[in-house]
Amino acid sequence: MAREQNPGFGGLAAEMARRAERGRPVRVGLVGTGKFGTMFLAQALRTPGLQVLGVCDLSLDRARESLRRAGWPEERFSAPDPAAALRQGTTWVTDDAQALIRATALDVVVEATGSPAAAVRHAVEGIGAGRHVVMVTVEADVLVGPLLARRAREQGVVYTLAYGDQPALICELVDWAWVCGFEVVCAGKGTRYLPHYAFVTPDQVWEHYGFTPEMVAAGDYNARMFTSFLDGTKSAIEMAAVANATGLLPQSGGLQFPACGVDGLPEVCKPREAGGVLERAGTLEVVSSLNPDGSPVPGDLRWGVFVVVEAGSDYVARCFSEYGIPTDSSGRYAALYRPTHWVGLEVGVSVARAVLRGEATGQPVERVAEVVAVAKRDLQPGEVLDGEGGYTVFGRLLPAQEADQLGALPVGLAHGVRVRSRVARGSVVQLVDVELDETQEAVSLWRQLRRT
Repeated sequence: MAREQNPGFGGLAAEMARRAERGRPVRVGLVGTGKFGTMFLAQALRTPGLQVLGVCDLSLDRARESLRRAGWPEERFSAPDPAAALRQGTTWVTDDAQALIRATALDVVVEATGSPAAAVRHAVEGIGAGRHVVMVTVEADVLVGPLLARRAREQGVVYTLAYGDQPALICELVDWAWVCGFEVVCAGKGTRYLPHYAFVTPDQVWEHYGFTPEMVAAGDYNARMFTSFLDGTKSAIEMAAVANATGLLPQSGGLQFPACGVDGLPEVCKPREAGGVLERAGTLEVVSSLNPDGSPVPGDLRWGVFVVVEAGSDYVARCFSEYGIPTDSSGRYAALYRPTHWVGLEVGVSVARAVLRGEATGQPVERVAEVVAVAKRDLQPGEVLDGEGGYTVFGRLLPAQEADQLGALPVGLAHGVRVRSRVARGSVVQLVDVELDETQEAVSLWRQLRRT
């Protein structure tokens, strides 16, 4: 039997409970009902003080099936329009994102479509309508997030990364380190990676995860999404989001994906001059759960996030030792990590902080990093790029200045664009190699951000 929360606790849960008591729940509009959105719905159903006013997807059938999968009874999402949903305390299902974003009394938009172009459009519309925006589609954040955050501040609303996704959790660890007075040496996450994974396509992805056709058929798996996880694109995108929010500068060669378990973080993720693998302190890295021979790394951090800090004095290094804090061999570098992230099950934290406290759970400040498109195979004039997790390109993290010097195409703009020059396998796709549609909002905003 669940215990009632202590009203004197004073946390976000208590604030949400008071909203419920006053009959003024935090009202959310969810756009996109893929895996992340469905996970959010599963917990939203059980969160006092939160109402999902509307759910939007291009497929109404998919939206309704996601609600059912998340445990929602049919009567909870039967509202014929947003006005009825508001009166009844139920949920409206629609394929009209603009109508949902502009619905009366909506507080916050959770953008979870996974499409950079659509996500940028929805964020712009949401901010313009005075809604807080929780950006799950991190590809859009990496593309034009600093501009969206600036517009949100001008409108008096919050634009934020989504708690539960690794970028927001990494930002939280970085903030913890700085508030405690530590120098951040490295921040990052874990993943499953080997160098040849960069060229994996959706046709090959399941064999690398060990998923049988029966498992894939029974689950809500997306081959392109899992390809992006495997080929390093998603890792690059997530680290770019952290860079733009914190100012930590990517290494000039991009991510190295060193094999490393939790016990090795302080030894591996420190500068080369101190015996580690990093180009410099104050940067980002993703550690692999696989050794170069494909064997598993003991104590891997495949699902987690971390921050490595350096003791600023001999006294602090001695404190590390006295309190049993694991360090590198010098005793000066230490790591704090979180072993897992709970994805959409946690995004309620972002919703509550944005609406109740006007706080972001990670927010881009400036364009520090770019994720550039790299050819997965030889590309020929006339071909059309299929973007993240596809057959034609993968993403590589670079400092924004280096990407600009290369004239590189961002991977977030590499979907549906025609190739006009031959690009060799493993080469960065340049802007001159493709025909960009300059009328697209995402393209024009990225151009604007690049000039600032």
